[in-house]
Amino acid sequence: MKNEGIEGTERFLSPGKGRGLRAVRHFSVGELVFACPAYSYVLTVNERGAHCEHCFTRRDDLFKCGKCKQAYYCNVDCQRGDWSMHKPECLAMCAYGENWCPSETVRLVARIIMKQKVTTERTPSERLLLLREFEAHLDKMDSEKDELNQADLAALHHFYSKHISNIPDEQSLTELFAQVNCNGFTIEDEELSHLGSAVFPDVALMNHSCNPNVIVTYKGTVAEVRAVQEINPGDEIFDSYIDLLYPTEDRKERLLDSYFFTCQCTECTTKSKDKAKMEIRKLSSPPEPGEIQSMVRYAKNVIEEFRRAKHYKTPSELLEMCELSQEKMGAIFADTNVYMLHMMYQAMGVCLYMQDWDGAMSYGEKIIQPYSVHYPAYSLNVASMYLKLGRLYLGLERKTQGVKALKKALAIMEVTHGKDHHYVAEVKREIEDQK
Repeated sequence: MKNEGIEGTERFLSPGKGRGLRAVRHFSVGELVFACPAYSYVLTVNERGAHCEHCFTRRDDLFKCGKCKQAYYCNVDCQRGDWSMHKPECLAMCAYGENWCPSETVRLVARIIMKQKVTTERTPSERLLLLREFEAHLDKMDSEKDELNQADLAALHHFYSKHISNIPDEQSLTELFAQVNCNGFTIEDEELSHLGSAVFPDVALMNHSCNPNVIVTYKGTVAEVRAVQEINPGDEIFDSYIDLLYPTEDRKERLLDSYFFTCQCTECTTKSKDKAKMEIRKLSSPPEPGEIQSMVRYAKNVIEEFRRAKHYKTPSELLEMCELSQEKMGAIFADTNVYMLHMMYQAMGVCLYMQDWDGAMSYGEKIIQPYSVHYPAYSLNVASMYLKLGRLYLGLERKTQGVKALKKALAIMEVTHGKDHHYVAEVKREIEDQK
């Protein structure tokens, strides 16, 4: 396939950022800028049985692979379509049984290797950027990242060496893992639940901004890029690589750690939202700057501790951890402070897992208004929170509040996902069912 480009856009050299994507025509808010099929992708293990391994369709009547009995498909066509990618994994799962446990990144890289074996021409996902052009940033990786990379490389050999012939040499694999870690995407559903991992080369061409003018959503295994601000000819097209909830210094740390650059976007230079994001509780004696910095350090530590604890603590222990951290931070931080909101969000997730609907609703009600202030106008985080709240309200027979929340989610989703998206149709049906 020859390089046909993407209509309405062009690849260019962005000052200070390297290559990027810019518009050559006007795009209105909500307009599809471009769609990009995944070069390669993998369904997360936790969603097996709920989503088709090949097209990611969510349905109840999937049937499973007769060999490994772990991969599920819509029909024979989906199973055949996935077989060239699923085959080495299927054989490995059968061989290792319960001991089969490669990371999602390892599974994705294995599929990329298989794809590269059978693909000689530019693919429809590489109209402007080839996968082999991905930055690896190997020279910027610290020892911890290098160790993780080497562990993944060892796992690939361990689980797949007997089932994939001619695995690339160690240097090529090291570079490929680094490329995927820096350029990979997580596919999420309408409530931002993790569905899988993928590489979308043309989407990876876009540079980052903390005030993005496009947003990336998913229709099955296709990434769709839509304008969330007016875009004029000559404007660079920016998406966001990270969660935009946090204050400037936190965002900069995350970007430097994961993507190896220091963000200089207008949001980072003006820090216009930092005061609201770091709201301090009104006290008779205001805290000293040192006390605030100490609490920020505590918040960052507890966020990381919670991320690790999810793998070994019980839901009730996790909930207690959330509550204790909120109590401590609440001595200085207001409820609208983003670090308080982070722990409330985690607590809401635990409540949902425990089917404590009232507890989840209580947290959601505290979160939604500050989210609407801290996030950009068309935010997936805000839409998903309205969606979760709306569905909780309806489940608790609070119909009026449920419909109101779903309509607010729908107003955002019609811009971010497009009016013809199946998630939008589902929300519309939920609203209609209440009439």
